[in-house]
This record gives sequence, C-alpha cells and structure tokens, in this order.
Amino acid sequence: MLTSRLPGRVEPYKLAAHAEHLEGLVALGDLPRLVEEAGEQHGDARVWLDFAIDAQGRREIRGRLEAELQLLCRRCLIPMPQAVASEFLLGMVTSDALAADLPSTHEPVLVEDEQLNLLVVVEDELILSLPQVVYHDEADCAVSRDQLSSGAGSEMPDAPSDNPFEVLKRLKGKT
Repeated sequence: MLTSRLPGRVEPYKLAAHAEHLEGLVALGDLPRLVEEAGEQHGDARVWLDFAIDAQGRREIRGRLEAELQLLCRRCLIPMPQAVASEFLLGMVTSDALAADLPSTHEPVLVEDEQLNLLVVVEDELILSLPQVVYHDEADCAVSRDQLSSGAGSEMPDAPSDNPFEVLKRLKGKT
C-alpha cells in the first residue's frame, strides 16, 4: 500500500540514467485544473513511475495512476464515485521541435531547466482519463425516467397533419 507522497519536482534525466522507480500519492485537492474540470475532490491518486532510456536513446517515463474521483451525474447533478485509471508512456523533450520527432507511442512531456513538475504530469493524465459523461444507474439516480421526458413533446398527434403543399395550393386558390 502506498503511503508516501510523490515529490513535486524531480530531475528526470538523472532518474532515467539510473532507471529509477518512483511511487507515491498525490492529493487530489492540490490539483487546481482537475478541481476546475471535475469539481471539489478529496483523497489521493496512486502513482507509479518508471524512468528509463529506451533502445533508441530516448528518455522516457512509463507510468500508471489510479484514483477515485467524485464526478457529477449528468442526470441529477449529485456527485458519485468514479474509478479512474491510466497507463501512459511519456517521452522527455526540451522543445516542441523535439516533441515532433517522438514516435506515436510516446506523449511528449516538456522538461525545462532539467526539472519536471510531476504534479502537473499527474494532473494532465487525470484530466485526460476523465470519462466523457457519468450517470448513476437508473435505480440509484435521484431523477426518475418519468422526469427525464418533457411530456408534451413526446406525444404523437392522433391525426396526420396536412401535406404542406396542399396547404399552399389552398392558399393560392387552386383547390
């Protein structure tokens, strides 16, 4: 069980040179863009990171994260727990030009001044892992199926409406 906090900033090139492994917790409430996107969060994300140099000499980070977020149900707007997980492969780059040279298997991560903010990396991955929409099961949702239909618009008229061209003929006096 993870109990230690993931460091905020690291020197990723040194970690890759020594094939280091980092694991730890990140407080979800400390991630402002996640809170903005998904609402107030409590608890921790569990993160595992392996720094390495691949056969082509690229410095990379293989990572995995898991978290339980509180996301709003799109029907009733009541928060519900939602498990989120992600596995990712990042290629360390120092410029956008170098990012274009990465293979499609790698997502670029910008390393500035030989420092990498791991909290930003974790926050990015969590945001990318958010589901498009979240719903309670119908039985558990505070909004019933009857409340979802508007009522008036859902009924079909008994008699078919007049053909619009027939109406035009009558209006022109060519009946």
